[in-house]
Amino acid sequence: MKAKEIRDLSSDEQQHKLTDLKEELFNLRFQHGIGQIENPTKLKKTKSDIARVMTILRETENQNQE
Repeated sequence: MKAKEIRDLSSDEQQHKLTDLKEELFNLRFQHGIGQIENPTKLKKTKSDIARVMTILRETENQNQE
């Protein structure tokens, strides 16, 4: 997911997206642990997406405080 796509979402949608990504990461880690993961690179991509969403949420929070 690109940063522009995340910025186009509302704050509530961004929070929901973050929750969904964290759940997906949990499931991927579980699959990886038992050896059933189909695409191991999806773990890295999901972690990056979580970081991207968190960064944009933080930027928005800082802009609102100023």
